[in-house]
Amino acid sequence: MKTDNVTYCTFSGWVDPPRDLQPALTGEQDCQVVVIGGGINGMSTALRLAERGQDVVLLEAEFCGHGSSSRNAGQLAGAPGGDLQLLNLLSRKKMPGMMRLAEHAARHVEEFIAKHDIDCEYEATGNAFAAVSRGQMGRVRRVAKIVTRAGGHVQVGTSAELGIPRGFVGGMREVIGGRMNPGKFTLGMRRVLLGTPSRVFEQTKVTGVRREAGQVVVTTPQGTVRADHVVLATNAFAGEWDITPKHLSVPIYVMEVETEPIDPARIAALGWTSGMGLVTQHAIMENYRLTPRNTIVFGVRRLERGTSYPLPAEKVPDRGIVEELARAFETRFPSLADVAIERAWGGWIAITSSWLPLAGQIGDDIHYSIACNGHGLAQAPYVGTMIADHIVDGVRHADLQTLWQAKPKFPRPMMMGRPGLRTIWAIDRFNDSINGSRRNARRGAAVVQETLQHA
Repeated sequence: MKTDNVTYCTFSGWVDPPRDLQPALTGEQDCQVVVIGGGINGMSTALRLAERGQDVVLLEAEFCGHGSSSRNAGQLAGAPGGDLQLLNLLSRKKMPGMMRLAEHAARHVEEFIAKHDIDCEYEATGNAFAAVSRGQMGRVRRVAKIVTRAGGHVQVGTSAELGIPRGFVGGMREVIGGRMNPGKFTLGMRRVLLGTPSRVFEQTKVTGVRREAGQVVVTTPQGTVRADHVVLATNAFAGEWDITPKHLSVPIYVMEVETEPIDPARIAALGWTSGMGLVTQHAIMENYRLTPRNTIVFGVRRLERGTSYPLPAEKVPDRGIVEELARAFETRFPSLADVAIERAWGGWIAITSSWLPLAGQIGDDIHYSIACNGHGLAQAPYVGTMIADHIVDGVRHADLQTLWQAKPKFPRPMMMGRPGLRTIWAIDRFNDSINGSRRNARRGAAVVQETLQHA
């Protein structure tokens, strides 16, 4: 696969930044609720608060949608994130609640898109947990049993039955969810937010959060906001302030790349009739999806750990990982090995030690929701909306209760350091090599058998 002329983006490959940047905060502001973070989590929180008649201020360091909200693969998931076998082992009692939340979250986003007429190329295709080997297909069947037992809606089948590329053995389809352009979705949500009475300040980096005289005081380089409540909706960037609970999450940089436009006839030859997004069953997944512009967006496979705050907002993707993703693409789609990668981008996400999304309070006035572990496109807007309702009503929705932490204390994350991530990656590659050897052996045996038959 060609990687000679890749454009390395410091924002997203899905859309260009908005031109109508809102002014930075200057002076003092007072409000009922201040939301820190203008991703789809924070914007949804502010939107819901405005709908409920609250006086709300939103602060965003860059512009709304600048972070991972608009940089992901655009797969609206209808199942929880993370390793579902591990989650079932460690948090089996929570699985039915997590399954309900995941499906409700996807429906919530679908309804939001329809209500506000957001043109984000959404298609309710579902998504596939795709297997690249017989071993991964066994894992898929085990995961399907876990999901079904928890009340989820999935279908298991071969690649032909599911309508996914023939280079995959088969998989499990999430019936709920689909694919979209996440950049257009995020900018659409931004448009809706700017049409509300919410006071939105972009280009405003928060430098401190403290309590003073019965209120929460949020400081920025040029101004201050005093509020009765604050919502921390910064996900991977939450660790920049002392008030954030220790070990709340680990910041991880993930990458996506996009091919040049491909001849539709060559795409049709893959057998990808369902158009579903694909997520492989490696410990560190690979994802693949088609776009309306006849390209394939794919990514992840390798994770980069953020080691200190503040995180670099304008990080350039790593060329070595782009080349590694290209090699994986050639393995999954050998007939497209001559296709070039056109652009690459990445973004910071947050991973929790439990692999479960979290929500909770610090005292009575600081609220947080964080770390959908790679499934934030669906879950972040839904959780943000429920946080807003909780602030107004003082009552937690049943789905929010599933995530709720009674105390903001979290264990040190295991295997999320650089040595641990390298080990996980190495295990994935070892398994790939074994599966590749088995495939080659089967192909060799088939050739020998065919030769003998014609001898």
